[in-house]
Amino acid sequence: MLQRTIGVLTSGGDAPGMNAAIRSVVRAALKKGFRVVGVQRGYNGLIHGEMFEMNMRSVSNIINRGGTILYTARCPEFRELSGVLKAKEVCEKAGICGIVVIGGDGSFRGAADLSAQGIPCVGVPATIDNDISCTEYAIGYDTAMNTAVEMIDKIRDTAESHDRCNVIEVMGRHAGHIAVNTGIACGATTIIIPEIEFNMDEIIDKLRTAHKMGKQHFIVLVAEGIGKVDEIAKHIQEATGIESRSTILGHVQRGGSPSVKDRVTASTMGYYAVNLLEKSIGNRVIGIKNDHVVDYDIQEALSMKKPFEVDLYNIANEISF
Repeated sequence: MLQRTIGVLTSGGDAPGMNAAIRSVVRAALKKGFRVVGVQRGYNGLIHGEMFEMNMRSVSNIINRGGTILYTARCPEFRELSGVLKAKEVCEKAGICGIVVIGGDGSFRGAADLSAQGIPCVGVPATIDNDISCTEYAIGYDTAMNTAVEMIDKIRDTAESHDRCNVIEVMGRHAGHIAVNTGIACGATTIIIPEIEFNMDEIIDKLRTAHKMGKQHFIVLVAEGIGKVDEIAKHIQEATGIESRSTILGHVQRGGSPSVKDRVTASTMGYYAVNLLEKSIGNRVIGIKNDHVVDYDIQEALSMKKPFEVDLYNIANEISF
């Protein structure tokens, strides 16, 4: 009987814990008797046949590493049917009977397209923004928040020393999850996010009130989807007279050794994905619901809407003075 082969790839932005997921997929698949190939540089590598056979030792000492040993890349070609068909042909030549795709919503759309062409794919959610609707938690989120908190705490030391207001941008393209949670953790005076309309006059009034109450230094946290931290800092300084500085934390939040939560979540999701492919089940996305691992049809998953943590945002506002 011909040995079945599973592929694993990472796609989209990197996230801490991707390597832990790769490790879990490889070892779980090998234990079940599969042959495993690692696809390099996401769908771009799949189209061009950039892959290598993996064994138990291929994933030794990677669970603690950030980034992805398989690399990642964008692939505009895969958005077209012709690109998907090229990938299908490569899979068939390599004897690949299923692929674990570790990434975000864009990666899952590609997985759905490939599944529709007869190559079963299972998506594992990994993005520091935690904006994947079908799961309460995505790999990389906890580590990114802890990295952001560490950086903001260091900036706070300088803000306190100089009686400044620091306007700090954290990642989250269209989602304020990182901003709200790190804002609470760092005692930010104000949090500005895409989900809630903000009013600069109200923010200025809040800073003035806090200043009158004796507060001498301030942290204003801004989600990446809002941006304009330079303009916000300038406006605050002109309106209040408080010396203000802006900082963009940027891609430092993507890197670093993954937290315990990200390592365990990634390992669990990777194992679950292999179990589905063992049963020849594809076109699925793994998720976390009520702290349990679940799976959804990819199209169903992509159509879901993720509720925003309004209560958490309100708590942040209430205790921010």
